[in-house]
Amino acid sequence: MKDQNMVIRPYDAATDTKILSGIWLDASRIAHPFIGEARLLEQRHMVEDVYLPNAETWVACGPVGPVGFISLMDSFIGAIFVAPDQQGHGVGRILIDHALLLKGTLALDVYTRNEQAMRFYQRLGFIELSRRPEDDEGMPFENAHLQLTR
Repeated sequence: MKDQNMVIRPYDAATDTKILSGIWLDASRIAHPFIGEARLLEQRHMVEDVYLPNAETWVACGPVGPVGFISLMDSFIGAIFVAPDQQGHGVGRILIDHALLLKGTLALDVYTRNEQAMRFYQRLGFIELSRRPEDDEGMPFENAHLQLTR
């Protein structure tokens, strides 16, 4: 880990929603360009209005504020995103470690075309259990279902 000053704290809707949806959008533009800008902008509203308020979300903060987050639905990772300029600094690993301590087992679905994420999860020890040809909205973007147990 390159940043020893990282703090993980619970999500605060009053101060975090716009910041985290901005991190989500910036990271999604890089990780999921195949989805398209219009769909990403539509999904940003869902992130703000549905996903963040209804998940157990933890925020990774560096010296200048939030740099990433993980949203859990029980032991399922609904989202994990790190600001593009903070990727490669251990933020994602810290968020996964935090969630694993809380839950013991983690599962997630990831777009297989997001090769960087696939490599990241494999390095952490996630095991692929299955694949499906469509995402949750029925779009033709293959997803892999992964699991990690401590």
